[in-house]
Amino acid sequence: MPVKSLSRRSFTAMMLASTAAACGPRVPTSNPAARAAVSFAPGYAPLADEGYDLPGIPPEFTQGINRRMSGEYLGEQPGGTIDVDPYAKFLYLVRNDGSAVRYPVGVGRQGRSINGGATIKLKRKWPGWTPTANMLRTEPEVYEPFRSGVPGGLSSPLGARALYLYRGGRDTYYRIHGTNDLQSIGNSGSAGCIRMFNQDIIHLYEQVETPMTVHIRSRAESLRVDPENYERGVELPPTILSREEVFGTDNPALDDLDIFDQG
Repeated sequence: MPVKSLSRRSFTAMMLASTAAACGPRVPTSNPAARAAVSFAPGYAPLADEGYDLPGIPPEFTQGINRRMSGEYLGEQPGGTIDVDPYAKFLYLVRNDGSAVRYPVGVGRQGRSINGGATIKLKRKWPGWTPTANMLRTEPEVYEPFRSGVPGGLSSPLGARALYLYRGGRDTYYRIHGTNDLQSIGNSGSAGCIRMFNQDIIHLYEQVETPMTVHIRSRAESLRVDPENYERGVELPPTILSREEVFGTDNPALDDLDIFDQG
C-alpha cells in the first residue's frame, strides 16, 4: 500500500485514543519477550469489547496517514454529518466547530461503491452478516459458502460495529462497518461497503446518533477538496475463504444458521 507524506494540505495530525500497548495478535501469547517488541500506534492496541478480545492493529497497517487523526476540516459538509471520500479512502466525522476526526477506510472495488447521500438509521454492536442476493449472483465463488450467514463475533465480516445506510426510508444494504481484512483499509477491496479498522468503528460508533446524514463524495468533489490523496491505495482482488477457514472444522452447530443482518 503506497504511503504519502504529510504536506500543508494534508490533515493536521493530532493522534487520538490510548497509549500504545505492547502485545500483538501475530505474536504467541506464551512469549512475553516477543510480545514486548510490538508497539501499536495510539488507538490501535488490543481491546476488550463486549466480551470479545480484539487484537491490536499491527503497525505496518497504520503507517503515515493510514490512521485516525483529528484536525481542521477542509471539506464542504456541515457539522454533525459524516463525509466519506471513497477516492482518498477517508471518512470524516464533521464537528460543529470546524474540526473533524478523520479515519482511514476501505471502499468498494471499481463499480461497486455507494455514492451520493444516505442516512444512518440503525447501528448495531457485533452484528451478524448474510451475503445479499446480488453478491451471491455476481461472485458465487466468494459468497456461496456463507449463503446461510455468519453470526456476530470475531469471524463476522461486519466486525465489531455496523452503521446501516438508508435512502428514502429503505435499506441500501450498504454499511459502514469494522473488518478483519486489515490490508483493505486505505485500498479498494470490498463488495461496496465502507470498511474501518475495528478500533476505529468502535470509536466512531460512540459518536453517532441516529439519524445521521452521510455524504459520499463524487470524483469531482474528491479532486477539488483533497487532490493530494486522490486515488490513494490500490484495488485488491476479492478474498476467497471456505467456511472451514472462517469457522474451523469443529463447529457443526454453524451448518444450519438462521439469516443474519445483510451487509
